[in-house]
Amino acid sequence: MVAKGKSSNPTWSDVKSAMIELDQKQLLKLVADIYRFSKENKVFLHARFGIGDDPLAPYKKTIEDCMYPDIYKNTPIHISKAKKAISNYSKAVVDPVGVTELTVFFVECGNNFTVSYGDMDEGFYDAINRMYRRAIEKVLSLPKEKQYEFQDRLKDIMTSSSNIGWGYHDVLSFDYHNAFPEEE
Repeated sequence: MVAKGKSSNPTWSDVKSAMIELDQKQLLKLVADIYRFSKENKVFLHARFGIGDDPLAPYKKTIEDCMYPDIYKNTPIHISKAKKAISNYSKAVVDPVGVTELTVFFVECGNNFTVSYGDMDEGFYDAINRMYRRAIEKVLSLPKEKQYEFQDRLKDIMTSSSNIGWGYHDVLSFDYHNAFPEEE
């Protein structure tokens, strides 16, 4: 299968036009090749088709590795990679509860890291605070019966951060109590 056309900047339309000519067997071979090409493609397809015991597991592993890295291996924090894991999952499948789980998990990992290892920098706390706000928005968009577990986890994050500086705890507390005023 060799691409036709001479466009120097091919687009999805070019690919789509080429794919329309493929029969089912050729399409399956193409998807198989894409599947084998990278771990990310495998994870995406597993999530898209609900294959495996826990489609969130590889995304959570990435988030945990990025937000709570192994300090003994001198592994750095990778906030953008952790965010990308959430984005990749949301592109693979429409699952508001799964995306909410990943956003809350992101904050839990980052918060647990700073609680365990001490003071971080302003950029780290800003990223955690922004994701905390996003997690609250996600939780509030869920049906009421799905919100409670996440609300408890958000409260645990907020309360466990009470000894952290940079205004980090203050922002978490403000956002939590704004979202869940009945908790006051």
